[in-house]
Amino acid sequence: MPKFLKPGKIVIVLQGRYAGRKAVIVKNNDDGTADRKYPHAILAGIDRYPLKVNKSMSKKKIARRSRIKPFVKTINYNHIMPTRYVLKDVNLKAVVGPNALDKGQRKETRKQVKALFEEKYKNTNTRYFFQKLRF
Repeated sequence: MPKFLKPGKIVIVLQGRYAGRKAVIVKNNDDGTADRKYPHAILAGIDRYPLKVNKSMSKKKIARRSRIKPFVKTINYNHIMPTRYVLKDVNLKAVVGPNALDKGQRKETRKQVKALFEEKYKNTNTRYFFQKLRF
């Protein structure tokens, strides 16, 4: 069977605190690791989506409504659903390194992911990843 859960693939989280949220696969482990013996992936996703903006709003209000709250988490393959979309041109591998999920590094990693996501949101035409999932 071909491997389709690759870095850059947009997925939907199905279980846990971030259920219903969209995320991007940063790193995948199809065979598991020593401490996690199940197939899993490191995801970077959006916990709080940006709000709608229109022309009549001030620049300050647009900037405030364009904020994104991200999350970075390791999740079992059973708890994610892949979509047909891929997020390109985002260098998440450099930000989310091997020790990015350690206790001291987690907050700093989230800040860097937030900056990347907000930059991509302002300069992109593909809105799927940055819109709330409607169901």
